[in-house]
Amino acid sequence: MKVLLPLNRRRHISSYLLTISFITFATVLYFEFEDFTCLLRRPATTHLHLNENVDVGNDMDLPFIIQKRNTSCDIFAGQWVYDEMARPFYAEEECPYIQPQLTCQAHGRPDMGYQHWRWKPHGCSLPSFNATLMWEMLRGKRMMYVGDSLNRGQFVSMVCLLHRVLPDNAKSWETFNGDSLTVFTAKEYNASIEFYWAPFLVESNSDNAVIHRITDRIVRAGSINKHAKHWKGVDILVFNTYLWWMTGQKMKILRGSFESEMRDIKEMETEDAYRLALGRLVRWLEKNVDPGRTRVFFATMSPSHGRSEDWGGEAGGNCYNQTGPIENASYWGPSTSKSMMQVLKEVFSASKIVPITVLNITQLSEYRKDAHTQIYKKQWNPLTPEQLANPRSYADCVHWCLPGLQDTWNEVLYAKLFFP
Repeated sequence: MKVLLPLNRRRHISSYLLTISFITFATVLYFEFEDFTCLLRRPATTHLHLNENVDVGNDMDLPFIIQKRNTSCDIFAGQWVYDEMARPFYAEEECPYIQPQLTCQAHGRPDMGYQHWRWKPHGCSLPSFNATLMWEMLRGKRMMYVGDSLNRGQFVSMVCLLHRVLPDNAKSWETFNGDSLTVFTAKEYNASIEFYWAPFLVESNSDNAVIHRITDRIVRAGSINKHAKHWKGVDILVFNTYLWWMTGQKMKILRGSFESEMRDIKEMETEDAYRLALGRLVRWLEKNVDPGRTRVFFATMSPSHGRSEDWGGEAGGNCYNQTGPIENASYWGPSTSKSMMQVLKEVFSASKIVPITVLNITQLSEYRKDAHTQIYKKQWNPLTPEQLANPRSYADCVHWCLPGLQDTWNEVLYAKLFFP
């Protein structure tokens, strides 16, 4: 006797089988190409080494992994290759979610070369970014970036990479909690990509997502729950925190509450305060995250390029008018602290419960003096005649144009998430 399934169930099974077939096909294609490129392996560029994964057992037990790469290739060591055919992934005007602080072409940048550089690891290749595959893997899931404006830029980049495969009526962009939380939703996948503003990760006096330009920065010791309650239940967490710590002075640490009239504020060396905050993050993760369900990533520091003498450029210059990468493979600029990087390594290596995958984007970003927004962005205050006469004086050498470098950050995140 032939048993007929209801039509809606047959459609569900067909859709499921199609998804599984697609993922299998994509995996086979990737690894056939990967096996070939790894034959061309050569020594990696010298750079500050960081364990990419904290050793907490078999990586294949982690969620979202499609297949482990059969290679010891370090995807964070490589070189930039100019590729007008494959980059950029999208045009600036094709992504309506880019903030005006990052739309360099719309604000008059005359060159486009910064959009065409592709990151090529030594001895292997990054897997091709597949937006449809990623949405299938995110079906019914939440992915959240947590940190400062640089992490927000990476969040926007990911939305730009993914939104084009969705119909206009099947996606939404919303803000909550005084703009601290931004949520992009893919309705047909019941999935979301989110950003949560927390520049220190722990509670601070800079937690307002709109008004936070405070020179006298204070962090509250050990207090993470104010922010972390918004992270609970998230399936993929991508953290960053660095730039806001680098004041050039000792950090001020508050014992007690910001609301208290009697504040107990002590000063602490920046590295010690950073260690305190990262340690608090690790303890929260170990208590609240199920490693069988959730993946945790941490992006290392994003470099700035405020002094062209550092890479052999002209005196008095900075990132303004830079149109190509730094070619010195061992270049490491003064904006990125190796002592802070060492703190990060030590704290995360001590975590034996929740695997924390470190996205070591620092070295590959060090080369990209050309990729900053420079003067080609929305200016929040009118420029003075003196500034207009000297564009270098107001060039932004911290943030990055989109499309651009931060798309590569998401490429390596994609690789570590699905093909570590």
